[in-house]
Amino acid sequence: MNKTKILIAAGLGLGQIAIGESVKAQDTLKLKDVVISATKNDQKQSQTGKVVSIISREVLDRSQGKSLPELISEQAGIIVAGSGSNPGANKSVFFRGAGSAYAVVLIDGIVQNDPSGNGGAFDLRLFAIDQIDHIEILRGGQSTIYGSDAIAGVINIITKKGGPKGNTIYGVASAGSYETYKATIGLNGSVDAFTYNINYTHHKTDGISEAANPVGNNTAFDKDGFETDGVNANFGIKLDQHFSVNPFIRYFEGNYKIDEAAFTDGIAANHSLLKNFSGGVNSKYEFGTGKINLNYGYQSTSNNTLSSFDGFPYESVGAGRISLLDLFYNQKLGDKLDLLVGIDNRVMRLSSAGNKPESNIFAAYGSLFLHDLSIFNLEVGGRYNKHEQYGENYTYTITPSINVIKELKLFGTVSTAFKIPTLTMLFGQYGSNLNLKPEKSQNYEAGFNLSLADDKFSLRGAAFKRDLTDAIIYDFAVGYINQESQKVRGFEIEPAVKIWKFTLNGYYAFTDGNEYNSVNNKVEDFLFRRPKHAFGITTGIQATDNLFINANLRYFCSRTDGNFTDYVVENLPSYKLLNAYAEYAFAKKRLKIFFDAKNILNKNYNEIIGYNTMGFNFNTGLSFNIR
Repeated sequence: MNKTKILIAAGLGLGQIAIGESVKAQDTLKLKDVVISATKNDQKQSQTGKVVSIISREVLDRSQGKSLPELISEQAGIIVAGSGSNPGANKSVFFRGAGSAYAVVLIDGIVQNDPSGNGGAFDLRLFAIDQIDHIEILRGGQSTIYGSDAIAGVINIITKKGGPKGNTIYGVASAGSYETYKATIGLNGSVDAFTYNINYTHHKTDGISEAANPVGNNTAFDKDGFETDGVNANFGIKLDQHFSVNPFIRYFEGNYKIDEAAFTDGIAANHSLLKNFSGGVNSKYEFGTGKINLNYGYQSTSNNTLSSFDGFPYESVGAGRISLLDLFYNQKLGDKLDLLVGIDNRVMRLSSAGNKPESNIFAAYGSLFLHDLSIFNLEVGGRYNKHEQYGENYTYTITPSINVIKELKLFGTVSTAFKIPTLTMLFGQYGSNLNLKPEKSQNYEAGFNLSLADDKFSLRGAAFKRDLTDAIIYDFAVGYINQESQKVRGFEIEPAVKIWKFTLNGYYAFTDGNEYNSVNNKVEDFLFRRPKHAFGITTGIQATDNLFINANLRYFCSRTDGNFTDYVVENLPSYKLLNAYAEYAFAKKRLKIFFDAKNILNKNYNEIIGYNTMGFNFNTGLSFNIR
């Protein structure tokens, strides 16, 4: 934090590429030498054949005006539905054309899950950018290492940890459109073998009406804002030169106002009260050329919703708990071969249901990583899963890469992945089915990475294909069943340029496929909410030692969505997003002021399906770091 800069930049936010986004070339540590912790075997970017992006600490520090869903949605191949709508609306992550619950979110390497949710996906609204150090994004099937749901990719959020010796107070305060206020205050430091980082974030906005006001209605709809509070605490204890223990605790509470339905305002009392508690420990014991890692996490989530139908209120309660134990062992078998073996046990409970049903899945996994063998690297892994309800299943991954020359790497992956049925599907009140099988996918990926002039020019291209079988759908006649097969294919191109104090990053993403939709109750050759074509351009310049300016543009072609008022499929028009960010640092770069403008070219407009999308809005504020 002692290198925090103060910026006042104008950043058009539409399509950041996570890798290579720093305005300054990293002279002391090249991105190719960065160790990817989410691989679990300390693979460097230059060694792995996986498609990895990193959102750095510097980029996060320059994203104070954004939410986590907004930042994630700026990455190639990722669509976060709702990221551009009312801030309190639900956010669904669509990763490489997959459905909204087919990617895994990790926090410090520990899988996050919401057993009370219909899809089980982690809610990105639970985490503030101010609490994050950096983010690793792995694309493609990752179930061999991370188990269920890792069909399309993994997002690993690395939280801020202890600071330098002594105590450091840091914080962010900002205000903006729609009576939006956000404040973060934190304390970190270290004393001998003990480190700590504790921070608190409060966020409030009046927002806009979630539901669109239909043509001809002259009565204004209420605004649907939110108020959230979050606490994050990490501690590090180094017991000796070999053994370290890092406990953590987090709590989040959010009160979100909601509307009744599309084109329908809700009653004043309508709201969703979301609470999440998590605690656990990351621990590591290192010896010689090996190490043992033990990760434990406990998470409890509740979502109490007061909604309405035809103006009459009704209440729904969802609550679930999950505990996860992940024990794995790394061993170097010489200079060029690394072994990873581990076991993973998860217990999930639907605590809001009357009988409080519970399920368990146990797994054993392992991989061998052969690296730096002349020009060749190869990772081969497998996983065995034992589920309490459906029984056994297996996954595997084969990931080779070849450094043809110093500047050119070719890579590919063949893997399988899976998603277990959720507790709601197995035990819920409506349409549950104890005979459900896991959804399974066969994944293929191939690409290249070209780097020239000492990483000043780079280009990455990756093509992928995913075949999903035994997809679980809801049939109104019988409930949840394994029935459909779905196919998705696409590719991503990501160029980057770093010259002097100027950077230019971009992406183009193509995604096509078929999917079951609950409007027509059949598989059709389009994907709801996911455009076939999307591209983004980000430019940045360190104008002076203290001033940074950034501009970001994204474009999305037309796409389809379901109109659940009239039960028809709607074609939604293409759109573009232009954001701007600026920051200025002073007081030895311990203080910075920033200005963030989003959706500069847009006005609030009504989606055809009956919900509003945010227009131009801004945030301005300051951050500080006092030692």
